[in-house]
Amino acid sequence: MNVDFFRKILLHWHENHHRPMPWKGSKDAYTVWLSEVILQQTRVEQGLPYFEKFIEKYPTVESLAKANDDDVMKVWQGLGYYSRARNMLVAAREIHEKYHNKFPENFEQLKQLKGIGSYTAAAIASFAFDLPHAVLDGNVYRVLSRINAVETPIDSSKGKKQFEKLADKFLDKKHPAQYNQAMMDFGATQCTPKNPKCDDCIFNKTCKALQLNVVANLPVKEKRLKKTNRYFNFFYVTDGKYILIEKRTQDDIWQNLFQFPLFESEMQLTKKELLKPSRSKHHTLLKKLTATQKKNLHLGVLKKQALTHQQLFIQFYLLKLKDVKKFAADDLSFIDLELIHLYAFPKAIAEFLNGLKEMVLF
Repeated sequence: MNVDFFRKILLHWHENHHRPMPWKGSKDAYTVWLSEVILQQTRVEQGLPYFEKFIEKYPTVESLAKANDDDVMKVWQGLGYYSRARNMLVAAREIHEKYHNKFPENFEQLKQLKGIGSYTAAAIASFAFDLPHAVLDGNVYRVLSRINAVETPIDSSKGKKQFEKLADKFLDKKHPAQYNQAMMDFGATQCTPKNPKCDDCIFNKTCKALQLNVVANLPVKEKRLKKTNRYFNFFYVTDGKYILIEKRTQDDIWQNLFQFPLFESEMQLTKKELLKPSRSKHHTLLKKLTATQKKNLHLGVLKKQALTHQQLFIQFYLLKLKDVKKFAADDLSFIDLELIHLYAFPKAIAEFLNGLKEMVLF
């Protein structure tokens, strides 16, 4: 593939096929950074409304740096991969304190910020500062692997080095922002993972993968994700005015989000099995709750949620008491039901709460 020819044809294609987005063309590093963080592991259609909410509520890196953690997590609620939001807050505060609200214009300094790796640093450097750094995301990996028929696994050490060199070789260093955006858009709309539009592709005469009939096999990944099953038993404990909640502070999924009292088991349990003695940190609470209230413990809805490395089986139990407040403890708080919308919950719990409006619980 002639590199100069590739750049020329790609940029010409992009003039008529670019996808309009509110962050595109922006030279504001904060806007670029925010959009890239939100779009990690997230489809544009899902991420767009979150980007708009964040820009409205936190229009500058300084406003984000000064924001309350729980408020930020609430805005992020439902987007998943919550470590992105936590890292974003750490980075925003460092930019505010160390760089006086201005993003560093150096690729290596950008990479030192929390949550910013090579890809995001290259995006900020090229889009905001017109620096010659190639963006290498899933779309770009796919285009480069097919155009050049590269079968080296993209998730191997050898593959990462090979594609970094290839991306840098193809990069239009005079127009890095336009080129990077064109590559990402081309991969997202033309050279798609499934059913790529090869028949009307601008490179169908020169694409090596098409010539070899291996388009569907590229790019190659050597590692297959192994998912573990986890079983969450949540207790929705209410007296009609208050409910019990706790905050997830451990280094695990949903860190810093709120949840109902939880008992995690090794398998899906029946109601009878759930009430057997256990080592759960909430066993004492459950024992107290169920000692005189077994008839009031109702089985709620079962939800399944697939994460990248985990398959969650989430069971809700509903328990109505006369006075929830007396069961509050160091790690459990009671909150007014009318204020529940102020708290950030994992997606499954937020959906459960929305569904309660139409359910007859007891």
